[in-house]
Amino acid sequence: MIIKLRSESKELRVLRCLNARLNLSEKDKQNYYYAEKGIEGERKLDDLIENVSRECLIISDLLLECNNTFFQIDTVLIHPETIFLLEVKNYQGIYYIEENRWYKENGKEIKNPLLQLSRCEVLFRQWLQQHKFNFNIQPLIVFIHPEFTLFNASRELPIVLPTQINNFLKKLNNSTPKLMKKHERLSELLLADHQEESPYSRLPDYHYDKLQKGVICQKCYTFMNYFNKVKLICPNCGSSEKIEESIVRSVEEYKLLFPERKITVSGIRDWCLVVESDKIIRRILQGNFKLVGKNRYTHYI
Repeated sequence: MIIKLRSESKELRVLRCLNARLNLSEKDKQNYYYAEKGIEGERKLDDLIENVSRECLIISDLLLECNNTFFQIDTVLIHPETIFLLEVKNYQGIYYIEENRWYKENGKEIKNPLLQLSRCEVLFRQWLQQHKFNFNIQPLIVFIHPEFTLFNASRELPIVLPTQINNFLKKLNNSTPKLMKKHERLSELLLADHQEESPYSRLPDYHYDKLQKGVICQKCYTFMNYFNKVKLICPNCGSSEKIEESIVRSVEEYKLLFPERKITVSGIRDWCLVVESDKIIRRILQGNFKLVGKNRYTHYI
């Protein structure tokens, strides 16, 4: 049973907006690519474990703090016999291991994912000790992409390869023990201790004047064009959207990127660009947000 759904991080949402509106550096583009690839893999695992045994509590995207150190767990699966800490990797292609070092097929070394898993396990055990819990812990890296291959991997490594995922889930479903109150207490405390925002966000500097203005297509992130009095259309993928929905979505993006800026008719007209009518923007803002202030101090929240 899923008790916490996965949500996109603020870092990913900001990077997605900036990638469409700004010429990001190669480093920032890489961070964005990894973030998108990561949540894509995590959602694939979510779909697979959605129907796992009711005798499991599933918490997605958990950020905890222990001894002044933050650590993130992609999925915590509370099973009657074992607490699984699942780290999801959406690697694609051929990889190999030599002397505990991990490499891509072309010989480029990558960061050993087992080190991250080990750090997570240590901190989670410390967190359990602080809260006086005693559970059997099993950390695992789940390689979710079907086109992932890993050579020279020892059978003892705490990993689940793509061809092993179904068998792993079957074992969970075939388990006979029942969840107890201590498992529910653990899940409640994990949710209570969850931190909404990571202090390790890697966002580039950006300024309002440097960003390209317009309404971004929510499917392909191309700037949309004015189609008629009620719709915008994407010149790239052809999808259309009602102007009101586009404006409301763009206001949310505006708030995400610039929480310090007030939402005004002129500000949103400048931000959306493609919709030039103050009358249309005012009507949409009045219908979806709360009007505060008077005269030149008028804005929406």
